[in-house]
Amino acid sequence: MTASASGSGDRRTGAQEDAYEPDPRRWRALWVTLVAGFMSLLDVTIVAVALPTVQNDLGASPAEVQWVVSGYALTFALALVTAGRLGDALDRRKIFLIALCVFVLCSAACGAAPDITLLVVARLAQGLAAGFMAPQNSALIQQMFRGAERGRAFGYFGATVGISSASGPIVGGAILALADGMQGWRWIFYVNVPIGVLAVLLGRRLLPRTRKSGRGHVDVPGVLLLGLGVLAFMYPLVQAESGGLSRLWWLFLVGAAVLAVFVRRQRKLLARGTTPLLDPRLFSTVRGYAIGAGVGTLYFIGFSGVWLVFALFYQHGLHYSPLESGLAVTPFAIGSAGAAVVSGRLVDRFGRLLTVWGLTGVIVGLGTAAVLLRFAPLDHAPWLTAPALFVGGIGGGFVVSPNITMTLRDVPVRMAGAAGGALQTGQRLGAAVGTAALPGLFYLVLSHSDDFQVALFTALCAALAAMSTSLALAAYDWLRDRRRRAEHGKCPEEVANSPVHSRSL
Repeated sequence: MTASASGSGDRRTGAQEDAYEPDPRRWRALWVTLVAGFMSLLDVTIVAVALPTVQNDLGASPAEVQWVVSGYALTFALALVTAGRLGDALDRRKIFLIALCVFVLCSAACGAAPDITLLVVARLAQGLAAGFMAPQNSALIQQMFRGAERGRAFGYFGATVGISSASGPIVGGAILALADGMQGWRWIFYVNVPIGVLAVLLGRRLLPRTRKSGRGHVDVPGVLLLGLGVLAFMYPLVQAESGGLSRLWWLFLVGAAVLAVFVRRQRKLLARGTTPLLDPRLFSTVRGYAIGAGVGTLYFIGFSGVWLVFALFYQHGLHYSPLESGLAVTPFAIGSAGAAVVSGRLVDRFGRLLTVWGLTGVIVGLGTAAVLLRFAPLDHAPWLTAPALFVGGIGGGFVVSPNITMTLRDVPVRMAGAAGGALQTGQRLGAAVGTAALPGLFYLVLSHSDDFQVALFTALCAALAAMSTSLALAAYDWLRDRRRRAEHGKCPEEVANSPVHSRSL
């Protein structure tokens, strides 16, 4: 009887989702969420270029100052799935605006911090607020858009993710150059305040409220289990530079055990007809979700760590300033921005094939740049690598946006927040692995050879290996779809545009 009631409830919710009426303010509302999302993702990388000046100004140790970056990434990842579920159960608009207000206040607190302890505390709170905002972005896109418009909206969202991740060193270097002096690092945080206040005011006017579905239950024990599991995986990674991987490796085993208990609990809740924190059927019945999450996680392992390695190479190996180092990788950000917007218009036509093309482009572009920086003279390194990085950027623009669209487009709107949160948790875990492993490998090679070119080449090859695994997974999904559609006698154009029916959720 419970299962029957749950099924009828699902059908009623599905009927509500089918009764879609486009909000005339949806495109303006989208830009509010994208601006807020850009700020939160940019703050993952923008602070890295300012760490030397923060350390000198506040008299902090290397381990303390590292928490300014790693603490933000840690609390960001911890909040994502829980925040997405709360948005689904309550009101995405309200949670987004509250989190944005907290993010702005924490940005001001970071800028005004008189010592390293208060700065780290403010960054932890800022990361938590960013984690509560992030899943509402993708969920609001699911709620406000349908069909081809959803693909375009996710195109802009993908461009935001790609540009914010790649442009952190550029923006950080520019702010430090303009705000000259030891206190210049504070403007990296202060710049969020006026932008965030404007986004709050516009968001109150433009963002739609979530339709109540009667699913207000939140699995609190599940929240604790998931949080402990993610924490166990993330903590050794964010402590990697201070020997965390060698001292805390056992936490990976703890994390795996805790997450296994979490999954078992979610299945039991589902069997009893209770709404779980993260519905296991997302991974088993929603076409493309499990593979899309895997593609994104593997891609971010290589993608996120690459920019730290480039910064180390240019600043320590070639003695560039933070701004010059950021400008050296600008061609990738430019190519990624343009391609991501275009890819949102093409994803309905080409589907997973876009991701395959994109990953191939990234691998070719970054691989060519790695070879040039290993064997070519370095007098004009940025000019030599600019065309290759631009090609890689175009490829990157065809990865993030189409993958998000393909992964989330068949997810029911009532589960959009939790699904988006889980997807971004995978990306954050991948980014944590990449930002710990690639610079670690760079320093390891450097300690043996004292050759910056060899160290860079080795680290980039490791990043390309992760991206190649992501490409293999995407190609498998594309080929599987082709075989499945061929069995039903559809031509490629019909394949790309035909609706996909997942089993009932």
